[in-house]
Amino acid sequence: MSSTPGIVVVGAGLAAAKAVESMREAGHAGTITLIGEEPERPYERPALSKDYLQGNGSKDDLFVHPEEWYAEHDVVTRFGETATSIDRDARTVSLASGDTVPYERLLITTGSRPRTLELPGADLDGVVSLRRIGDSDRIREAYARASSVVIIGAGWIGLETAAAARAAGLPVTVLEYAPLPLGRVLGDELATYFADLHRRNGVDLRTSVEVTAITGTDGRVSGVRVGEEEIAADLVIVGVGISPNAELAAEAGLEVDNGILVDEHLRTSDPAIYAAGDVANAYNSTLGDRLRVEHWDNAIRQGQLAGRTVLGRDDTYDWQPYFYTDQFDLGMEYVGRGGAADDVVIRGDKAGGEFIAFWLDGDRVTAGMNVNVWDVNDDLRALVGSSVDRSRLAEPDVPLTEVVTT
Repeated sequence: MSSTPGIVVVGAGLAAAKAVESMREAGHAGTITLIGEEPERPYERPALSKDYLQGNGSKDDLFVHPEEWYAEHDVVTRFGETATSIDRDARTVSLASGDTVPYERLLITTGSRPRTLELPGADLDGVVSLRRIGDSDRIREAYARASSVVIIGAGWIGLETAAAARAAGLPVTVLEYAPLPLGRVLGDELATYFADLHRRNGVDLRTSVEVTAITGTDGRVSGVRVGEEEIAADLVIVGVGISPNAELAAEAGLEVDNGILVDEHLRTSDPAIYAAGDVANAYNSTLGDRLRVEHWDNAIRQGQLAGRTVLGRDDTYDWQPYFYTDQFDLGMEYVGRGGAADDVVIRGDKAGGEFIAFWLDGDRVTAGMNVNVWDVNDDLRALVGSSVDRSRLAEPDVPLTEVVTT
């Protein structure tokens, strides 16, 4: 048992790494302990379904900090150890090893895990999901051996792994329950654009379908059943969303609802405990609503914010959500929180693949997305929440700084 209570961070992902970095940059000299169940030090996940999955870049490129950084900054690391419980009265975290770590303040950054399918055959060898470095390694190795790939789910992970499989020269079938991929996020027009992108690049994208079973022989996957049809597959990737790892917090009696409930300062219902990253269902002071955001940018920003608020600063969660993707010849950045029911205004050459899309509620911009148009995302972020002249917004020759009406 450690004898020096300090700041303890449970969960050693990107948000945790940025929180610890932020604490040291702020001049905090006290004890910091970083606990993570993975044996790896904190790393960034986006490349796991993009460049790294396609064999571009090395494993070393994924890590947030060099290996020696933690010792150089006096961070006690407990990698490969699982936190099993929190005793809020004693202010301790118990580990599976039997050790107990005391804390003055606790930051929970336990992230999320892939959802699983409750289907016959879901546990067959060759049915995989993607969340960790080892998952990406296994899928990349499987791409080298596979003759056919089926991906269940056409969200961001599903579409990115489909693009990687096509880059590896594999036939790919993507199965999606909804009428369009990403429809709930992008709305029909832009969801159709992504569907067409994949079909043009040889993906057999099937929507409005229901998977009823995964089939196999001798414990190994051989196909996926949709209705009466069986689609051959020797690799099945499941990408049907993720769930927050909030059980540790719930068992400790913290308020949990689709993640750990925190305020705009990332404080939980216990004033000594904070949460950040995928696991945090946080109040956004700009949007006036709770958000649980599962993207890279949010992990960085919330980690940095948590590093400051754990030290007593009064900073707030007030930024617009951001994410990006790379698929085939498409690179995209999205900022804001548009809705499927919002109107969409296109600026630029959508048919040619270089354009900006805006989502509007009335004349107010709720989100913007630049597709193969670069160095404009800061301008889009500045527009989100503003009322604009729609006709000028759609005109490429009008500077984005001159479209705001109020």
